[in-house]
Amino acid sequence: MEQVKKGRFKYTKEERSWILQDWANSAYSIMITTAVFPLFFKAVAESGGLNEVTSTAYWGYANSIATLIISVLAPVLGALADYKDQRMPMFSWFTIGGILATLAFAFAPGGNWQFLFFFYIISAIGFSGANIFYDGSLVDVTTKTRMHRISAAGFGWGYIGSSIPFIIFIIFQLTGLLPISQVALIKLGFVLTAIWWFAFTIPYWKNVKQKSFIKREPHIVKNSFKRLCETVRGIRQHKQAFLFLLAYFFYIDGVGTIFKMATAIGSDIGLSANDLIVVMLVVQFVAFPFSILYGVLAKRFGAKNMIFVGIITYTFICVYALQLDSLRTFIILALLVGTAQGGIQSLSRSLFGQLIPEGRSNEYFGFYNIFGKFAAVVGPLLVGLIAQATGNSLDGVFALIVLFVIGGILLTFVKIPESISE
Repeated sequence: MEQVKKGRFKYTKEERSWILQDWANSAYSIMITTAVFPLFFKAVAESGGLNEVTSTAYWGYANSIATLIISVLAPVLGALADYKDQRMPMFSWFTIGGILATLAFAFAPGGNWQFLFFFYIISAIGFSGANIFYDGSLVDVTTKTRMHRISAAGFGWGYIGSSIPFIIFIIFQLTGLLPISQVALIKLGFVLTAIWWFAFTIPYWKNVKQKSFIKREPHIVKNSFKRLCETVRGIRQHKQAFLFLLAYFFYIDGVGTIFKMATAIGSDIGLSANDLIVVMLVVQFVAFPFSILYGVLAKRFGAKNMIFVGIITYTFICVYALQLDSLRTFIILALLVGTAQGGIQSLSRSLFGQLIPEGRSNEYFGFYNIFGKFAAVVGPLLVGLIAQATGNSLDGVFALIVLFVIGGILLTFVKIPESISE
């Protein structure tokens, strides 16, 4: 697999196709999860009678519900996907489901925020469910010594790929080149997102094969539950992977919550939709080189140490969030997020991939996702509840600091085996 020529790091066909899937689905992350859909949802919800703080709270609740559902499903899906020829069909079902739900946004009745609430949950389940199998396939497309670079490249190029449909949307929004209403333009953006997601998933469908698997046997659903129970009982044998999951549970909750709630909170402090969308675009371009840089530095300083850098950055972000009162302060916070977001996520994925036993990647990545998703229930819910209780969304962001502190402390106890080359 490893191809290096004249000192350059070159990707194999499988690695490129795997990276391109991040390019594909990251359009959903920026257009739906972060930048455009949250503002659209809040506008529809407020036109339907909710105030701005309550609409932010319901946005948090929608994310919590979606992550709770996928959290319950994740370990079972992962156990099933470790059987031969099971991963790709399951990946496809969740991907297509997410794409169709994203298309449904374009048909939302005016003022019906409940419609958006429901289909957002469906789309988020599709997106997150597909990523269980996508993450698990990392071990099939590359070697352990290249995992950090490939995982980081996925996140890095994902930021660039997602920026292209986002830029197209921004151009039409700011210039008014299309003679249609603002609502129609936003809905067209949702259609573009769905098409982009589908089109650039095709290379993954074509070139990524399941090389690590368990042979199929009768009653695979029953046996998947049996294997799942055995894994739960035996996970203590893989102490470092388990300790890492505990640390990951806490710090990734804060990462995901800040990512999902950023534009809603920016709206609450009075920033315009155009300002927020442009800032999110800038963040994408900042996140690209820093994601790649994290992967390169992990080779020299170790993935664990670079994850610590990300945790420290996010801890500062939580404190700085209390100062948010203008576009300038929001830009500074957003840029700080961009420097750490892709790096901490990509290295977490690849480090876990190095710690798990061979042949059971999907099952263990099911646990990886359940820890991440169950954590993601807590963060948005916490921000939503505190926002309603205090009338200030920023108090909720500050409260997330405890998640990074606990995650960082737990990470100190994770020992990287000498057999693993970081």
